[in-house]
Amino acid sequence: MKAFVTGVNGYIGAVLAPYLMERGIQVRGLDTGYYRDGWLYSDNRHLAVSPETLNKDLRQVSAADVAGCDAMVHLAELSNDPLGENNPEVTHKINHGGSVTLAEVARTAGIRRFVYTSSCSIYGAGSGDFLDESATPNPQTAYARCKVLVERDVGAMAGADFCPVFLRNATAYGPSPRMRFDIVINDLCALAWTTRRIAMTSDGSPWRPVVHIDDICEAIYRCLLAPEPAIRGRIFNVGRNEDNFRVREIAQIVAGEFPGCEVSVGPPAGDTRSYRVNFDRIHRELPGFTCHFTAHDGVRQLRQLFERLQMPADVYRFRAFTRLKQLKYLQETRQLDPEFFWSV
Repeated sequence: MKAFVTGVNGYIGAVLAPYLMERGIQVRGLDTGYYRDGWLYSDNRHLAVSPETLNKDLRQVSAADVAGCDAMVHLAELSNDPLGENNPEVTHKINHGGSVTLAEVARTAGIRRFVYTSSCSIYGAGSGDFLDESATPNPQTAYARCKVLVERDVGAMAGADFCPVFLRNATAYGPSPRMRFDIVINDLCALAWTTRRIAMTSDGSPWRPVVHIDDICEAIYRCLLAPEPAIRGRIFNVGRNEDNFRVREIAQIVAGEFPGCEVSVGPPAGDTRSYRVNFDRIHRELPGFTCHFTAHDGVRQLRQLFERLQMPADVYRFRAFTRLKQLKYLQETRQLDPEFFWSV
């Protein structure tokens, strides 16, 4: 099998490409290069296994670019809620319009299998119950609304010649060379390492499900292998029931792994995003899939990585490891135009 992976140089993509190639899947990558300035560490796994990569915006992909591929894994969007809210109009053009057009290009080129990385953030302001894939989405941000629209529009394309599947990932965590410090566990671990203090600006009461980056890669891999009837048009929440936490509970897990780290909480905040998610379906119905990592495992891995790198505070704060900081920098320095295309 040959898979076309968009966002191959992003946080997940930098881990996914070697993960798939080590398991016998050929990878052709695509990445626009917004975050190329950020590379946290190198190791044999990521240096020895490097995919062929097109440096191109996902909105400009042609059938010729994907010719010869059997599957497409779509990661490349403007990622996370604050970034989407920064420019909702462009977010919709890229994340919704660009993703639907990409799926149409894939189908036209004869690619049968389309794996879309959606998000549990589509549940938004949850009821407090454990929400499964049949729950009505309640997105609170442009980023989450786009995920719902892509699921709807690409899902309508499912048929005998096209097999889309939608992976609603919990909030990712864990080491990646293209690190992100703007997602909850990674951020709190970096704070604990660099300051020995987690000072929360809210009371930490919202619920968040979390999932290890390698378990996301495993879910994608299993979708590439599964018989088409098992995944065609299907939605799977990706994570473990045991890894639904309140944010303040995550802070305590982190503090327990970083000796001497103190945790303080603030007043209740106005953030309406809070959701608990049920992950039974993916473990029951996606052939071969299981989660291998817990939140405790991921926090321990991050502590060990920071110790090995002796990571200084300025690395944690570096713009390229935070999506919104990096894109604002690229626009302020006129490297990106208002539509987020590279300036000539």
